[in-house]
Formats: sequence, structure tokens, C-alpha cells
Amino acid sequence: MNKKELNELRRNFSESSDLFTLNHVVTAFVDAEKEIRCQSSRAFHNIPSEESECFMRTLKRVLAGTLGKGLLEYEFPNEAYEPDAPQGVLYAALESKLKDDAAVNTMLHHIVNNMEYVSTYAILIGHCTYTVFRKNKSDEIDPYDSHDYSFLVTAICPVELRVDGLIYQEEENAIVRKSEYDRIVAEIPTDGFLYPTFTGRGPDVNHVLYSANKPKKVNISMVEEVLGCTFTVTAQEEKATFQSMMETVVGEELNYTVITGVNEKIQEIAAEHSNDADIPVIDDIHIRDMLLDTGVSEETAKKMQTAYRENTQNKPFAACNLMESKTVIRTEDITIQIGKEATDKVRTQVIDGRRYLLIDLDDPSIDINGIKTQLLESHPAEQPDADSATELTESVPDL
Repeated sequence: MNKKELNELRRNFSESSDLFTLNHVVTAFVDAEKEIRCQSSRAFHNIPSEESECFMRTLKRVLAGTLGKGLLEYEFPNEAYEPDAPQGVLYAALESKLKDDAAVNTMLHHIVNNMEYVSTYAILIGHCTYTVFRKNKSDEIDPYDSHDYSFLVTAICPVELRVDGLIYQEEENAIVRKSEYDRIVAEIPTDGFLYPTFTGRGPDVNHVLYSANKPKKVNISMVEEVLGCTFTVTAQEEKATFQSMMETVVGEELNYTVITGVNEKIQEIAAEHSNDADIPVIDDIHIRDMLLDTGVSEETAKKMQTAYRENTQNKPFAACNLMESKTVIRTEDITIQIGKEATDKVRTQVIDGRRYLLIDLDDPSIDINGIKTQLLESHPAEQPDADSATELTESVPDL
């Protein structure tokens, strides 16, 4: 499932789309003891509009995020298709259109029994249909040739206790403390999945799309136990692996110019392929050429190329997982953030044996702790000493 197909599905996941229908909704509340306290199964058109809008928003959020980061596609292993295995359980629920109580109960209990979760939560499952008009070789839609893509979208939402302090009680005409509490189902799911994937503008029952609201905190039990797939590294782990390789392999040749130069080139590749159907990736050739372009020796660049190829196991990391939107420089007591358009205004330099971080200022007006001031030129006799220069540089937090 590529980015173009995902965006097509997102655009049409709405009651306003003539091509999309949310047919049936199953809900369940799970307590801290992993017991299903209640569940319901309803045709979507029978749900009151105020409630149905909440279901629509929450289920659509499962498709939010970036492919390769918060949205991870997995292939089921062969054994997952057995009737009691994850793929078989999902397929049976899909085929029943969530109308078979036995298939729905099996799916709900499969999720509850296999997923690790730290609090009470709600399960929302929607059976949807999207009418897909085929396209010809010119990428034009054929209005007379269509098929239906049916799929399940599942959202796992934490349930939070909410006790509001004071309320206005109309009967007593007084402001009093609220004596009851509410269990609020969060509108933003922590986890979810789409099955089957929308691949080649059609269903692929051998793949599932897992959704994590926080890519840094993937629920591995959802991937491995509920979906029965082999967990791969997260976006954060890809970045950490890349950073570690840069530090250990490039080592002493690392400097401000190399680090920011490589980041800029990764950003350029991501921007150049932003409209491509597939996720832009950075392969070992990219890494070698980036390092050579930023002044790293050929020997070190080739070592990094080999290390990168071995660590990624010939499965290049996504560009979006490796690049930084801004440059951050940190020491023990100083943090400086530099926008991507201003990296060339910062440089490192050794003056009289001392190391300095120098910032070029086009405008003498600067903002320090929210107070605007002017950075005035000093006369030669009044030039600040090295300590003063360091303090001045440290006082500029943002560009």
C-alpha cells in the first residue's frame, strides 16, 4: 500500500463521499481485568447523527500519520491464515461484515486476550465499503468499470475518568460539587489497524496496516500477538541506528558541516520524491555520496556505505525517519535551535586556541528572553574578550 493509495482512501473516508459507506460498527468496553464489560453491534445508519460523527472521526484517525513512521504495513506469515490464527480471525470477521456474532466475539476476545494495555479501553470496529473506479493507462477513471473494496478499520481508544469539580445545578439554583464521574472514550486512538490493505487500488488480504498514534511508543503486543506479524524497527529506532553509525563509523571526521550537509541532502531527496506513490528511502549509495559531497574522505564514506547496507539488511530506511526539521546544538548548559534555512549562518571556528560557535546576523536586532535589543558594533579598543564573546553567542537561542 503506497502513499497515493492511502491518500485516496483518506479523501473518501467521509459521509460526504458518494463512494464510501460505513456499514456497521461494533463497540466494546474492556476493564482493567481484561474483561469485556459491554459490547454492541449496530448498523451505522441506525446510529444517531451526533454519535455517528464521533465514530466516523475516531475511525478515520486510524489512517492518520505517515507511512513508514506512524503507519506500518505488515505481511502475515503463512501460519497466520489458520482459522484460529490472527489473519483467519480477521478474515472471518471481514467476510461476515460484522453481522455474525460468533465471528465478532472471536475477534474481540482475540484482541483482548493478546494485547497488553495499561488502562481500561474501548474497541471500535467499522466495516466499510469503498467503490473503486478503475483507471486506464492514462490514469483516467472509467465510469463504467468499478469494484467494491470492503475493509475493517479498528481503533483502540483509552477510556479516561473525568470528574469535573463544580457544576451549576438548575434544580437547586446553586453551584455545587459534581457527585458523579464520567468514563470518556478518547477520540484519538492509541493503536489501530486497517485490514485488508488497499494495494493496487484493491484488497490485499495478506497484508495489514498497523497504526500507532505515537510512533516512538509502538505497542509491540498489537503487532506480534494480535496481528501475528513480525515486528520491525520503529521510526525512532531507525533514526537511532543511523545516528549511532554516523558517530562510530564517520567518527573524527564528523563536524557541523558534515552533519547539517547530510541532513539537508536527505531533506532534498524527501522533497524531490514527495509526490511519488512510494515512500522515499535512503540507500547506501545515497549515504556514500552525501558524505563525499560534505567533505568526508572516500575511505570513510565507503566504510559508512558498507555499515549502512549491513545494518539495514538491504532494506533502506525511510527518509522521513532520518531527517531533522531543524538543527539543534546542545552542550551541557546551552541549547541553540537553527531553522533549516539558516544552517549556513552558523559555523565553528578556533580563535587563539579556543573553540567558538559563530552566528552570522543579517539584522542587528535580536530578541533575548522576549526583550528586543540591538547588537551594536564595538570599537577595536572595546572588543570583548573571549569569555564575553562566548556569552554573546550563547545568548542567541533561535534563528
